[in-house]
Amino acid sequence: MVEYRIERWNNRTPPNPAMLRLLLDRDGYNVFHWNDAPHAAHPKHAHDEEQSHWIISGTLELTVERVGTFELGPGDRDFMPANTYHSARVVGEESVSYLIGIKRT
Repeated sequence: MVEYRIERWNNRTPPNPAMLRLLLDRDGYNVFHWNDAPHAAHPKHAHDEEQSHWIISGTLELTVERVGTFELGPGDRDFMPANTYHSARVVGEESVSYLIGIKRT
């Protein structure tokens, strides 16, 4: 069974959105760019498909049912199995820009 996991950004340079998009595509994802305004929130929900969120700028807090709450910052990426219930909210006064990868079947 695939489990929720996070990869933290360990690079000294800020994330490059074009490179992140290319890597997501190579990993088998359809990629969408998304922006959330400061204090935006998404209530608990789930998706039918596997997804990956890759943060470009700002901080996004994800609460994943039966796993925990995590803050993702620039360059951090998560891997979310299909049908995983989660909620999200923007932390702080900065908007969040991120890529959403939806796994191709």
